[in-house]
Amino acid sequence: MRRRGVSGPDFDAWVERRGDALLRLAYLLTGSRTDAEDVVQDVLVRALPRWDRIAAADDVDAYVRRMVVNAHTSWWRRWRKRETPVEQVHRTGHLEPVEPRDDALWRACLALPADQRAAVVLRFYEDLTYAEIAALAGVREGTVRSRVSRGIAALRMQVATLEDVR
Repeated sequence: MRRRGVSGPDFDAWVERRGDALLRLAYLLTGSRTDAEDVVQDVLVRALPRWDRIAAADDVDAYVRRMVVNAHTSWWRRWRKRETPVEQVHRTGHLEPVEPRDDALWRACLALPADQRAAVVLRFYEDLTYAEIAALAGVREGTVRSRVSRGIAALRMQVATLEDVR
C-alpha cells in the first residue's frame, strides 16, 4: 500500500526490506534486544508522519540510520537518569552471540563507552567510512577516528586479558 503524496520508496515496503538491518544496528548499539526494538519502534513512529520528506532524501537508509543513532543517544541519556541497573541480566533472543569467545568479545564491547561502541559498530559492523560515521554522529571525522581507535585498543586489552586467563 502506498501512502498518499509519497515519492520514493513506500514506507511499508521499505520497513519490510530494511527493518531487520535497523534492528541489528540498534541491538549492536544498545546491547539489548528489547531496547533495540524500542529504539527502532520509536524511530519508525517518528519517521512515518515525515515519510514524504525522508523518502525524498538522497540516501533514505543513511537518513533513518542517523535517526536510529540519535534515538539511541537520546535513550541512553534518559536511561542514565532514570534506570537502575540490576545485578543479573537474563538474556534471550537469536541476535545474541552463541559462541563463548563471541560472548566474551560482546561483553567487552558492551563495556565500551556508548560513543566508542557506536563508532566501532558503525565502522566494522555497518562498514561505514569515518566520514559517514561523523555525519551520522554529528561530530568531526577526527573524533570518530579517535573513538574507533580507543575502542579497538580497549577491546584488544580485554581479549588479551581473556586469553591470559585461559
